[in-house]
Amino acid sequence: MKISFKPAERHSCGLAIIPVFEDMTLNGISSDLKLGFKSLAQAADFKGKNGKTFRVYAVENSGAQQVVFIGAGKKDKFNAEMFAAKAMKQLLLERQTSWVFYLDGIGLDPDGAARAALGADLAAYRFDQYRTKLPESKKPVVSDITIVCDDAKMATISYENYHGAEAAGVKLARDLVNEPPNVIYPAAYAQRIKELESLGLDVKILGETEMTKLGMHTLLGVGKGSVRESQLVIMSWNGGDKGDSPVALVGKGVTFDTGGISLKPGAGMWDMKGDMGGSAAVVGTLMTLAARKAKANVIGVVGLVENMPDGDAQLPGDIITSYSGQTVEVQNTDAEGRLVLADALWYTKEEYKPKAMVNLATLTGAIIVALGHEHAGLFSNDDNIAAQLLSAGETSTDKVWRLPLGKAYDRLLDSPNADMKNIGGRSAGSITAAQFLQRFVGDTPWAHLDVAGTAMKNTRHDPRETTFGTGFGVRLLNRWIADNYEG
Repeated sequence: MKISFKPAERHSCGLAIIPVFEDMTLNGISSDLKLGFKSLAQAADFKGKNGKTFRVYAVENSGAQQVVFIGAGKKDKFNAEMFAAKAMKQLLLERQTSWVFYLDGIGLDPDGAARAALGADLAAYRFDQYRTKLPESKKPVVSDITIVCDDAKMATISYENYHGAEAAGVKLARDLVNEPPNVIYPAAYAQRIKELESLGLDVKILGETEMTKLGMHTLLGVGKGSVRESQLVIMSWNGGDKGDSPVALVGKGVTFDTGGISLKPGAGMWDMKGDMGGSAAVVGTLMTLAARKAKANVIGVVGLVENMPDGDAQLPGDIITSYSGQTVEVQNTDAEGRLVLADALWYTKEEYKPKAMVNLATLTGAIIVALGHEHAGLFSNDDNIAAQLLSAGETSTDKVWRLPLGKAYDRLLDSPNADMKNIGGRSAGSITAAQFLQRFVGDTPWAHLDVAGTAMKNTRHDPRETTFGTGFGVRLLNRWIADNYEG
């Protein structure tokens, strides 16, 4: 989809979209249209209420085949990103290829105009390439979006230098989560990541032979029951000062999770193609950083495995030795994501000595019980990083909520047979999972984001989230790095 920003004047298009506030004021529209607006609105019983619409056709001198007036609510609460996203959701199947959003004359700054384009782009995202019998009427045809705004030059810069790259990263993360497990499995996923070298990323892939030599038995143990080889993929973006310690992002990439020998129920198991949502956010973020040439050094590490039941699969009761040398008694093979991350985190810490490290994982169902689908769970050993992520969540709209860590929770992982067990019982399930991960980060400032309720959703209310895979985490991490680690 082509996105452009233009100054306040009439533009030829198939669809012109105009916000109308509750005081019934119009902006960014020619006097020819304004002349008859009030009578048209009165006839349509249109009062500018949020989300309400009415349209007129082939208006003389408008340059548009159709003009759609959309209620924008109160002017002081106008959110251009959400307005554009809602409009896109409402009108996506219109048979018009070129759209113009008239957002000039309403006090919108260039970044707000750029975010309007971002909202429209995300709301237009589809994942229907496997639907061979989809009627033409159900296929969107919009190919060109223009945002008319007060400072088109600065809005273009804001979009091209930040929001456009972010939109691409979110859509990549969505693609990865939405792909079926026969398309995205560890080796195929690793090769998909390898393609990002065209953007300037350096990508290294470790297979099972290399990981066995390193002693990554917690990660490798998860994939023992699968015929598909596990992978560890390391992405490097070196946009900061040479020699400056990097920021590290680590993601859980269980491309399909049956639960292993601790088999999940069959109903709904198909959603476990999304159990790599944390890794998808890391990959999407690294793509975003490379696309916008971020002035920071960032490492992205994703552990890619498939958790299957088999004669060779890991068993409840097994004791395995992690890359760190710590031993783990596996009491439940469905608590596998933490085992993948244990080795990935220790490897990242030892190999790259990051100044800060954040991991993302669709780790626990318990976080959905606690926070639903509105916030990701945030756990951290560092108050400064936690505050940074909370702030980035508010700015980016990928919201997080901090939960506690503590010795009392940590003791729930004690095992009489090994250094620890991989589950802590029914109580505080999300917290004990985070406590487990904390044992593999040492003194590195670190945060864990449990995105089980936000990276994949079967029911969605936000118009920017259009499919099962939401791409959650890309905007959060991109903003966190931009605000705190770029020179």
